Amino acid sequence: MRQRDLVNRSRRAVRWLQPGLVVKRWMLTSGIGLLLALLGAAVWADLQPIYWTLESIKWLLARVTQVMPRGITGPLVLVVGGALVWLGQSRSFGTIQQALAPEKDTVLVDALVAQRRLNRGPNIVAIGGGTGLATLLSGLKRYSGNITAIVTVADDGGSSGVLRREFGVQPPGDIRNCLAALSREEPLLTRLFQYRFKTGSGLEGHSFGNLFLTALTAITGNLESAITASSRVLAVQGQVVPATNADVRLWAELENGERIEGESTIGKATSPIVRLGCTPERPPALPKALEAIANADLIVLGPGSLYTSLLPNLLVPELVTAISRSRSPRLYICNLMTQPGETDGLDVAGHLRAIEAQLATLGVEKRLFDCVLAQEKLNDTALVNNYRLRGAEPVSCDARSLRSQGYEVMLAPLQGARPNATLRHDSRSVALAVMRFYRKHRREG
Repeated sequence: MRQRDLVNRSRRAVRWLQPGLVVKRWMLTSGIGLLLALLGAAVWADLQPIYWTLESIKWLLARVTQVMPRGITGPLVLVVGGALVWLGQSRSFGTIQQALAPEKDTVLVDALVAQRRLNRGPNIVAIGGGTGLATLLSGLKRYSGNITAIVTVADDGGSSGVLRREFGVQPPGDIRNCLAALSREEPLLTRLFQYRFKTGSGLEGHSFGNLFLTALTAITGNLESAITASSRVLAVQGQVVPATNADVRLWAELENGERIEGESTIGKATSPIVRLGCTPERPPALPKALEAIANADLIVLGPGSLYTSLLPNLLVPELVTAISRSRSPRLYICNLMTQPGETDGLDVAGHLRAIEAQLATLGVEKRLFDCVLAQEKLNDTALVNNYRLRGAEPVSCDARSLRSQGYEVMLAPLQGARPNATLRHDSRSVALAVMRFYRKHRREG
């Protein structure tokens, strides 16, 4: 056991020599500064301290070499000096680790190496809303610390809808999910942010995070500032940005000629949706969102509900213009299953046609998302059949047909390998597929 611990300590000591940790250079700088300070003091004292020091060292070496031969004394003193340096540095870094994170088991050098890797990760912009976007973010944060989540603010149901009506704030629910997904803080704090009250007059159905964001919005004056403050509390890796600061309300025209209003109503449409819009028209985008898109190495749309989580972001003309100007690869992640009342009967091609039709209403003729990530064919299982009983079907993908139309199609097992009670994207699986897509495009230049 002691031998294994010694080996681990030795490996960690060697890891401090890795480039890019920004530790060695400052230790060297400190050493040079100490020597210069001593030299300055010696010059000030007419070089007498240097003379005394050299004479003292000469006298000490003469006495030591009289006791033991030089071939033994030199290596022994070298080993003792190296051991003292190792002991001092290891105890110093251990003390720093205890001060910064006394309850975490992560070794300081491991944390620095991991943070260096994340800091060098690609600038990823993920656009969407709902649980789909939060799932993607929780996986992507393993690969990059430069993530921007652009989140729809059109929700009008549940806790968000109540807070929106009673306090006049933008709906905080989807933003709360994204903040929790990108959090690096203790799991307990994240669970607190996601906690939903099950009882209590006026509190039942509300999540703590929604109330927290609503209170911060009232204190700071706007949701953007509230998100910034919450990000510091949760140690968010990246940033979460609302798609717009306008009070957006969705409406949809159905195939039967009916017009319905409200995000919660659109999700239960009784006829296929042919057009989506919002009030006010052409809402403005936040500068942070536009800047993130301009600097993005990868832009991702989805996964999420097509008409209530994804397309509302494309109702912001400035966002669409910024995406169209970007030269970075753009990837659409399709859902695993259709959603009753929203995407009945749509395959991957149908989802893409809906996106292009939405963009056409803004005068955008070229494809913004010509790469698509979809689920491999799902086998008939008891879980799939259970979804069918509730009106949902696997979203099929005719990859050959899409490729003939100029799309780049990537199929992957996005639901993960572990058995689950629901058919949803697995955060690790979808993030791995996205990073493979990004690395492929980076290699291709």
